[in-house]
Amino acid sequence: MPKAPVYFFSHGGPDVQYNTTHPVYPILQSIGKEITQKVKPSAVVVFSAHWQPENVGPDEIHVNNAEKTDLIYDFYGFPPHFYKATFPSTGSPSLASHIISLLAKSNIRARGLSRGLDHGVFSGFNVAFPPASNPLAVPLVQVSLFNSENPQAHFLLGEAVQSLREQNIVIICTGMTVHNLRDMRLAFGQPQPMPYAVSFDNALKEAVEQPDAEKRKEEMVRVLKRPDARQAHPWMDHLMPLYVAVGAAGGDRGRQTWTMHEASFAWAQYRFGELPEEK
Repeated sequence: MPKAPVYFFSHGGPDVQYNTTHPVYPILQSIGKEITQKVKPSAVVVFSAHWQPENVGPDEIHVNNAEKTDLIYDFYGFPPHFYKATFPSTGSPSLASHIISLLAKSNIRARGLSRGLDHGVFSGFNVAFPPASNPLAVPLVQVSLFNSENPQAHFLLGEAVQSLREQNIVIICTGMTVHNLRDMRLAFGQPQPMPYAVSFDNALKEAVEQPDAEKRKEEMVRVLKRPDARQAHPWMDHLMPLYVAVGAAGGDRGRQTWTMHEASFAWAQYRFGELPEEK
């Protein structure tokens, strides 16, 4: 059996599941169908920009080991119906335990706990995997990021769970390739995106699509030192999931399947590895 691909979703805000006219909406729908209809995973493991454990050291990972979880409405100032969103999912305590074991083998301190799914998961997943038409009918386990901006640590985190792909478990990492909330009010409504949204997203694409795995990581680290990096990401939480994806991909090449530059954001979507051959 070929290894399952690894995906990076630029997931947008909590409005993404309601904004059906946004260009990313059909893109996420198409990726979701690709996963359920072509890859047909046995489970999904997700890393979200919105889970960096607080009140712990920068070297501890948390794994959601609950079978049933609620949603976390981790956003403010949106219409009331945003706080009634649902996303049906079933966790897997056994898979969570296996992930903790894999992390331990890589000398990564990890522990299981029960936590709801944040909007970095459920908002984009409601578009990619709408329950009525393309349900995600396999176990879903969320794993945290490190509470840090350390690219090497996040490479290692992805590498630690890389073997899950051999069990046809799809790893999805969600964030944004450019994410500057501070500039959002200045930039929205302007005909052109902020210059850094274009320049940084383009540089990131060049690094991710580097065919040599070791050079890819070197270039990914180098991207963080660009003059526009802190404009693109005042805090790197939405970028670190891509580093997890690169680690989980190993030697498999990354390919940008779509992007869009909008205001102070970039929406690049990536897949690492090949799709199964259709029979």
